[in-house]
Amino acid sequence: MFWIDKLAWIRIEDRKILSTRSKGKDTYYFPGGKREPYESDEEALLREIKEELTVDLVPDSLQFFGRFEAQAHGHTEGVTVVMTCYLADYQGELKPDAEIEELAWLTYADKEKSSAVDQLIFDHLKNLNFID
Repeated sequence: MFWIDKLAWIRIEDRKILSTRSKGKDTYYFPGGKREPYESDEEALLREIKEELTVDLVPDSLQFFGRFEAQAHGHTEGVTVVMTCYLADYQGELKPDAEIEELAWLTYADKEKSSAVDQLIFDHLKNLNFID
């Protein structure tokens, strides 16, 4: 079995979750991405969020939220994404950058616009009563 190791930032404001859409895509993903060789979770997540959304995560505020697995979006059957998620505060103004075309604040009703692994996270957030 082949799997993709990814990290995601879970940011909730006003009971909505921050999500992003890459240029030329129609699916939303939670901000984050793949780690570079030898990067820790923290190093990779801080780098990815700075590249994608121009903000700095506050390292001392990073809090493990969970690990989720699902079929990887856009990959052949059997390729799994393992998403390690963290909550964190940030400094700066959220703006799409690099490959990100749009950022959006989504509710549970928007779940179907997201990848399979993100949909699992939506379910978890709803069960915890964190989002509407």
